[in-house]
Amino acid sequence: MSNTTPQAKMRSWLFAPGDSLKKMTKASESAADIALLDLEDAVMPDNKPLARQMVRDFLAEREDKHRIWVRINPLSSGLAEHDLDAIIEAAPGGIMLPKAEGGHDVEALHALLNEREAGFGVTRGSIKVIPLVTETAAAMFTTGTYAGTPRLAAMTWGAEDLSAAIGAQEQRGPDGEYSHTFELARSLCLLGAAKAGVAPIETVQPEFRDLEKLAERALRVRRQGFRGMLAIHPAQVDPINTAFTPSADEIAHAKAIVQAFADNPGAGAVALNGNMLDRPHLALAERILAESDE
Repeated sequence: MSNTTPQAKMRSWLFAPGDSLKKMTKASESAADIALLDLEDAVMPDNKPLARQMVRDFLAEREDKHRIWVRINPLSSGLAEHDLDAIIEAAPGGIMLPKAEGGHDVEALHALLNEREAGFGVTRGSIKVIPLVTETAAAMFTTGTYAGTPRLAAMTWGAEDLSAAIGAQEQRGPDGEYSHTFELARSLCLLGAAKAGVAPIETVQPEFRDLEKLAERALRVRRQGFRGMLAIHPAQVDPINTAFTPSADEIAHAKAIVQAFADNPGAGAVALNGNMLDRPHLALAERILAESDE
């Protein structure tokens, strides 16, 4: 069995517990770019063997495997290899690696995947990886070590496990914004992903009913450089997709920038609408057009 369909978009990543057929089906049939079937936090320990079987069976029946990823248990848990043994034959599009503590963990996962892809006849390297890179104190010091690691498609961060790791009783201030340590985690994820040349993905918003707040946050972090966001409820998918899709005005402006440089080949800077733009503006415009498929 092979898995060669490219993953085009990574705006929205919708979690679904691996022991709920109803929720896995709902996630996979949603507008989420990626349905993320969970074998870790959403599944109680006694249910993990059943969840592995359910995820494997669910994947086996899907034709859109490229957009169905699986969050396994951490490498240090003693459960990750059991997760991989159960699901790799069904060729998910990718693996989310929780509690990653540096590029060496992605390398270790790569080796485990190589063995199982070969054993099950899955195209080598076809299963991609997104690590959760800020869930432990040690992980905060290694977000710049992922560049060049195999299979890396994106990087994301988390606040809940980090809270437990450092003994923090709150993550946000009275204004609802993350406190310093968690803003640092977000920034380190963004910078690490930029260094690695992959998509930085914003963490979840637990208040799943406040879609207005979600939309504001998603748009804000997109402007800061993030390329997508994790979701915990299907209702969050549309606001996330909208926020991470360039608007008509953004596309028009990006096209104008690209055209201005095309009209002035070899120029390091061009004038547009009274502003002087240099090559970084061109790179950003080209990225916006790539995200818009125009």
